[in-house]
Amino acid sequence: MTKWVKTNFPGVRYREHTTRKNGVRRDQYFTIRYKLNGKDKEEGLGWASEDWTAAKVYDRLKELKENKKKGEGPQTLAEKREIESEMREREQAKQEHEAKETIIFDAFFNDTYLPQAKTDKKERSVAREEGLYGKWIKDVIGHFPMKDIAPFHLEKLKKVMAEGGQSPRSIEYALAVVRQIFNAAKRLGVFERENPTANVKFPKPDNGRMRFLTRDEADKLLNALKSRSVDVHDMTLLSLHAGLRFGEIASLTRQDVDLDKGVLTIRDAKAGSRYAFLTEQAVEMLKARERARDEEKSSGGKKRKDKRPSNYVFEGRKVKLDRISITFKRTVDDLKLNDGIDDPRLQICFHSCRHSYASWMIEQGADLYTVQKLLGHKTNVMTQRYAHLSENKLRAAATALGQALQQLENAGQKEDGQVVNLQQVDNSGG
Repeated sequence: MTKWVKTNFPGVRYREHTTRKNGVRRDQYFTIRYKLNGKDKEEGLGWASEDWTAAKVYDRLKELKENKKKGEGPQTLAEKREIESEMREREQAKQEHEAKETIIFDAFFNDTYLPQAKTDKKERSVAREEGLYGKWIKDVIGHFPMKDIAPFHLEKLKKVMAEGGQSPRSIEYALAVVRQIFNAAKRLGVFERENPTANVKFPKPDNGRMRFLTRDEADKLLNALKSRSVDVHDMTLLSLHAGLRFGEIASLTRQDVDLDKGVLTIRDAKAGSRYAFLTEQAVEMLKARERARDEEKSSGGKKRKDKRPSNYVFEGRKVKLDRISITFKRTVDDLKLNDGIDDPRLQICFHSCRHSYASWMIEQGADLYTVQKLLGHKTNVMTQRYAHLSENKLRAAATALGQALQQLENAGQKEDGQVVNLQQVDNSGG
């Protein structure tokens, strides 16, 4: 260890590095010595190779002594360094904040949100979001920094889409995409303000299917499908007879089917798992599929290049079917079930089969709570769409009572010329 060397500046000294050079001389490490609260204190500043000189070190010592005299500012190097560190952190935070504040909405969507969505979401969902963004969202808010986008701009988006003939459902979907983009930015720490969609009223579209098949229409549809596609026929029958969504039908595996009890186990549905109860027709259809499967297996089966799984009741080229075959729509069109009907809510689609099941149940006397449980609705909100059918039954019952009372009244007038007293009628009925 080399010895400390005093300089011409009071309180400043240095020692030389044993090997390291600064130019032609050995590198020098400078310190300052002073009294603090009556005690000797020494603190190091740095090396000559770091641009420290005895004069600069002495200036720093004078600064600390002056601060002590005034009673303001740092009185030690440690305090000064801590203050400078805090200032640097604040400056860095400020720069990071300014960087966040300048992120353009379009850049975040394309560089961050969309690639992540392609990883996390289904291809159809991503395509839908990308389409809405490119056609509507980008032109309205894409060029703005995210910090500058306000509810006003989103109200403009609603107006532009409405004037462009977009449905309330599409507008709602577009706003939901904007909300997800801002939520993703907040989650990743690149946006710190309130999500502007929080102060925007979303449209509440009524997309509920209002039409259901009559028994005659259902029979015609099933007969037409049977000659075109056994699979589509069977899936349609199962939806009509058990009230299943397409996704629930596509997810059915052989172990979910108990034909002896006439019960299906619907797993991981929207509102959780439940049981579905089969009609005799549905049981016979599923038995026929089992027989056909067994016959194919015993005869060696067909060679499948795609190696389709055999565990699903309804098989597809993928693990399971992801949509109903176009055969369904073509058959509906051929039967002219949607001719002259422009409102999508009144058009027949595959989901209409589930709607028809519920409507038929109500017509047969089932109450709304029973239908709610059979359909797997978590709350009665969705089931309320069938309330008018239930009301029709109540109205019919009230009408029947009125007719019966009228008959009693007429009979009473014939006997004694008096109108039948309703209280008397009730008493006589026990």
